[in-house]
Amino acid sequence: MFSNAVLGGALGAAFVAILVLQINPHLPLTFEVIAALYARLLVFYGVNLGCLFYILIVLRQLVARRVLSPGWISMRILAWLGTVLSGLAAALMWLNLSAFGAVLDLEVVRRTNIGAWAVAGCAVLLFVIAVMHYTRGRPASPVGAALFSLTIFGALALPLTARGTATRFRPTAEPFQLGQVLPPPPSSARVTIILLDGASLSYITPATAEGRLPNFGKLLDGGAAMHLATIRPTQPAPAWAVATTGKLPQVNGVRSAATFSFGAGNHEIELLPDLCFARAVVHLGLFDEHLNLSTSLRARPVWQILSAFGMTVGITGLPLTNPVFPVRGFLVSDRAHTVIDATSPGQSGAFVYPRDAFATPSPLGDAPEAPDIDPPQSTLDPERLARGLSPRDAWYRAIAADLEGRFDPHLRAVRFDGIDQAGHYYLRFAQPRAFGDVSDEDRRRLGMVLDQQYLAIDREIGERLAALGPDDVLFVVSAFGMEPVSVGKRLLARLLAEPDITGTHEGAPDGFLIAYGSRVRRARLPVGSIADVTPTLLYMLGLPVGRDMQGTARTDLFTREFSQTRPLTFIPTYDR
Repeated sequence: MFSNAVLGGALGAAFVAILVLQINPHLPLTFEVIAALYARLLVFYGVNLGCLFYILIVLRQLVARRVLSPGWISMRILAWLGTVLSGLAAALMWLNLSAFGAVLDLEVVRRTNIGAWAVAGCAVLLFVIAVMHYTRGRPASPVGAALFSLTIFGALALPLTARGTATRFRPTAEPFQLGQVLPPPPSSARVTIILLDGASLSYITPATAEGRLPNFGKLLDGGAAMHLATIRPTQPAPAWAVATTGKLPQVNGVRSAATFSFGAGNHEIELLPDLCFARAVVHLGLFDEHLNLSTSLRARPVWQILSAFGMTVGITGLPLTNPVFPVRGFLVSDRAHTVIDATSPGQSGAFVYPRDAFATPSPLGDAPEAPDIDPPQSTLDPERLARGLSPRDAWYRAIAADLEGRFDPHLRAVRFDGIDQAGHYYLRFAQPRAFGDVSDEDRRRLGMVLDQQYLAIDREIGERLAALGPDDVLFVVSAFGMEPVSVGKRLLARLLAEPDITGTHEGAPDGFLIAYGSRVRRARLPVGSIADVTPTLLYMLGLPVGRDMQGTARTDLFTREFSQTRPLTFIPTYDR
């Protein structure tokens, strides 16, 4: 029984390895890669599945009327295990295609779909073999054993054959050089963008109706708003990469927040499979995690495009901005707080452009010290979060206010992630009905934490509205929303001794875009995509939209008078 359970666990780990290879088509199908990948997955999936199968076999023996007497390799047991595993593997392949459809190339989707159908066909054949041997009640014949072996081999080999050899990456876009200047656009408007992680219109709308977010209410009453479909995996880095390039991950090169290396050759995995606890493999240290950098982008972000037209930009707190590239204006990476103190010029290195951005005394007086952020839950003090902006957001907001005053950029964008942090840890107290296990005391003590983060952003919106010029436009963009985490995920987090997270965006809840200004119409618009942000911004500033951008310029955001004087123009690409 134990030997058959071990073989079943090894087969399950093999199917997970095939899935990893399918959604990471750049990995070559060499012995070195396959062996190193399988060995690591076998440690987690093989051991756990083997234990599970052994328990199930023992329980079957205890309750069955006819006790099995299996051999060391029992085709009767393995046929049933193979049926279940191959059926689950085919389902996992289809579910991952559904989850990562916007991330994978169309050819990869087609080949993976073929592989899933092949595995599903093998599952049907294994089921037939299992039923035949169960009803006969005799040991397998040589013909039956050969058919079983060929079916198992086909379930493993056919999806790899359909996958094919490794695909190559697209070349990286050449960095913008400050000497390159294109004809300036016919616009002098300033655009301010407040970028949010984890904010949802479904949370904002009832709060504005109750009068708790007056400035959000002003935007919704006097501007244009729409939901934005996001992508999976729903993480800040890939989501903002799509928003700031107008291109989906298979084109811009950023498929997730990090890559995961393994083996002596440091082979890289870009995507972990969904719905099979793949993060546990990283948690156990079987893969090494590396955050994606700005060099991972294979498309030019909007700040480099505007710089090429001689427009100044001020970007603060966005991922995928370190190491920084030259721009006209300033650029502060979202990792700047980890290495520098705003009061210590000369420490900026690759995290701030220009390097002497903090050398000039701040007009605000003493700049705040770099905050202790990126913390576990224990340092996400609910009392601090309930007083206003999170420590990270307050620091970057102060830096942005200082540098915007010096550079007066045409485009100013600041990212805030306090709503996302508060949502992850305190959503259960803000929405107790979705969880059902929240005491009245906890609801009173912690229920306002998320509300206060929204209120802090509402105050920021009020200050930005007061500073708008007659032709200026304010955008508030959320890359993804927030929803309650499932019970299974919460139990897994506790088993792995991870922080008790109750809010998640793994299911890709919609973000939103709200625009406000004299050029913006009052409307609730059809659902858009986060890829629409950059094309819409380029159109508003009078610049051509790249034809190779998957996003659409949402001209319906603007008034008819503005649209009539601003024709939509195109350029083949900005990446050459």
